[in-house]
Amino acid sequence: MNTNDTSLGPKADKESVRRHNLSLVLRAVRDEGEATRAGVAARVGLTRAAVSSLVEQLLESGFLSEYGKTFSGHAGRPGTVLKVTRSGPAGIGVEINIDYVSVCVVDLSGTDRVRLTEHIDNRGAPPGEVLARAAEIAARTLESAADLELLPVGVRLALPGLVSDGRVRQAPNLGWNHVAAEELFARALAGLRPTEPALPVSSENEANLAALAELWFGSLGPIRTFLYLTGEIGVGGALVLDGELLRGAHGFAGEIGHVVADATGPLCRCGSRGCLEQYAGQSALLRGAGIAENSGASGVAELERRAHAGDARALAAIGQAGRMLGRVVSGAVNLFDPEAVVLGGIYRELMPWLSPAADRELSARVVSGLWPRDGGLLRASSSAGDAARGAAGLVVRAVLADPVAYVPRRPTKP
Repeated sequence: MNTNDTSLGPKADKESVRRHNLSLVLRAVRDEGEATRAGVAARVGLTRAAVSSLVEQLLESGFLSEYGKTFSGHAGRPGTVLKVTRSGPAGIGVEINIDYVSVCVVDLSGTDRVRLTEHIDNRGAPPGEVLARAAEIAARTLESAADLELLPVGVRLALPGLVSDGRVRQAPNLGWNHVAAEELFARALAGLRPTEPALPVSSENEANLAALAELWFGSLGPIRTFLYLTGEIGVGGALVLDGELLRGAHGFAGEIGHVVADATGPLCRCGSRGCLEQYAGQSALLRGAGIAENSGASGVAELERRAHAGDARALAAIGQAGRMLGRVVSGAVNLFDPEAVVLGGIYRELMPWLSPAADRELSARVVSGLWPRDGGLLRASSSAGDAARGAAGLVVRAVLADPVAYVPRRPTKP
């Protein structure tokens, strides 16, 4: 082999630069909502001629669309308005939780275009059966996406528990251990769509994805460093540092639901005692309020109704959850120094009764200066911050990072 042969180097480098610049231009238009070629050139630091060439390629490939003229107020010809297309490449996110499956399709602008949610009791069900149900819902979602001329290019699963390398290592509330979730889901989806190309399937912890959805689509404004907690059957958590997930050495950072709140407390499914979710998880809240703990969404709605009505038992259960949340979260705040602590899942609707007790604990336990004595850093998640949307958003971000890899296939002519 001739190690001095560099004939492929310049060509490969030129191609990689162009792919990088295509991504720059596409992301610039997406971030602005709408832009002209001149505006994009000013934003990304390329010449107008270079941007025009890149825009033409993105228009031809179906990533951008033109929408008439705009006047800048300065001398010169009006510019053509560019927007990311509302059809073409998209991402699909599938959240599988204890008592529901939610599937959504997100387009290149980040808009949630299709959504199907079904409340299903997945407790004790075989993993293959649960994943097959989720694939069936996803297949119906894909049909709706096709009606909108959207072309999902990949599926991201949002799964509870410890998730890595395509497997659920442990999900105590589902009873899953070492489940090949990606493989099982992909096989089920392919069986439902035998004439369609197989979609790549990847997976991630659901709390991580909900936190990313809050970051990308929520109402955090300039906040980029925060702790996210999601209340479901269990309690999930995620740490976001300067806009990036803090994953830890093995990818399992954020398992705050299994931080011990009281070492003498009840036995947890994880094998420990007194974990946070034994006090602040959905089952604990419903049980404490005298509501059937397996009643799912209807039970949570009843808990909220009773809290509004001033029911003493419901308020006591929520107050207890708030205190334990504050106790555990105070340690994370002392270690992590976030700009905010965001509560999602069922906590979002329970915030009026949950946050006072949590804030009191935080104010008493957090190092002076990290937590204002009048609170203010504890906030409810936005309605946009859900795991399915975060999952679909990750697929979309892959498209934006390298559009050439996701050029839509055009129908072959007969």
